Amino acid sequence: KGIYEFQFDSTTGKMSAAGVAAGTRDPSWVAVHPNGKYLYSVNETGKASTVSAFAIEPKSGKLTLLNQLPALGEDPCYLSFDRTGKFLFVANYTSGNVVVFPILPDGKLGEHTALQKDSGTLGPNKERQEAPHAHFIAPSEHNRFVYVSDLGLDRVLIYKFDAANGSLASVAASASAELKPGTGPRHAAFSHDGKFMYVAGEMESTVTVLANENQETFHTIQTNAMLPAGFSGRNDAAEIEIHPNGKFLYASNRGHDSIVEYSIDANSGKLTQVEDIPTGGKEPRHFAIDPTGKFLLAENQLSDTIVEFRIDPGTGKLTRTGETLTVPSPVCLTFLPID
Repeated sequence: KGIYEFQFDSTTGKMSAAGVAAGTRDPSWVAVHPNGKYLYSVNETGKASTVSAFAIEPKSGKLTLLNQLPALGEDPCYLSFDRTGKFLFVANYTSGNVVVFPILPDGKLGEHTALQKDSGTLGPNKERQEAPHAHFIAPSEHNRFVYVSDLGLDRVLIYKFDAANGSLASVAASASAELKPGTGPRHAAFSHDGKFMYVAGEMESTVTVLANENQETFHTIQTNAMLPAGFSGRNDAAEIEIHPNGKFLYASNRGHDSIVEYSIDANSGKLTQVEDIPTGGKEPRHFAIDPTGKFLLAENQLSDTIVEFRIDPGTGKLTRTGETLTVPSPVCLTFLPID
C-alpha cells in the first residue's frame, strides 16, 4: 500500500499502531536524509522503476511527495547518501547499474550526475548470476569512493566519487574485492573505524569479513556461516547491521527465519558467533536497530509482522519483548526522531 509510519518509544520499546504515511508503489527501500527533513524511496516496478522524494512533517511523520524521477535502471533496491548529504546513490538490481542524483536545496531530486553499469566475470550460478546485479551502494569513510556489492559478479566493486560534481569513475578491476564464487553478495556493513567491511552473502548464507586498509583495496580475512550445522533447507541471507556500540554484528536468514549475532574483535575485525534466534515470523528480509542500541525490530515479510527484541548491552543477545506490529509485507524500516 505504500510507506507506513508508527511511533516508537526508545525508552520503553512501546510501538503504536501503524498507518499509511504515503501511498506509493513498491517502496522496497527507504532512507531518511541526514538532516531529517526528507525521505527517499525506491519504487521497484521493473522497467518503469522510479525514485521518489518526500518532505517529512516533523510532528506527525506524514509524507508529502516532492518529486519522482525514473530510476534509470530496473528494480532499484538500495539507497544511500554521500557524506555531504548532497547526493543520493541508487543501486538498480535487475539492470546491474548504479546512479547518482543530486539533492536540491528543497529536497527534490535533480537530474542524474552519474550512471555506471557494473561489469566483470559472472558467478557460477546460471539462474541467479546470469548478469550483474547491483544490490548495495555506500560511500567510503572520506567520501572519495563508492562501494557496490554485486550479487551477479561475486564482487564488491569500487568507483571513484567526485563530491564536487557527483560523478563516478571506474577504477582498476584489481581494486575490487573478489568473494568466493557463488557467494552472491547482498548488503554490507562497516566497522566504526572504517577498516573492515562485512558482506552478507545471500546465496551462500555467509558473512565475509574484508580488510580495507587504504579504502581502495580489500582482501578477505574470514568467512562465517550464518546457518547452524546440519540445516539443509532453503535459505537466503538478507540484512546485515552493526550495533551502535560497534561491538556486535547481526544478520538475518530468510528460510531459517532467524537473526544470527556475532561479536566483533576490535583489533582483527574478525567475528565470533554468539547466537541465532528465531524472528517470530517468516522471511525476515530486513531488520533495524534503534539509534539508542536498546532494541532490534525484525521485519517478517511473509508474516506481515514487525517483531521487537531487546538487546542486552553487555552481550548483544536478543530477547523478545512481546511487542509486535502488523504491517503488510514489511521489507525496510528506518528511524526518525520527532519533536
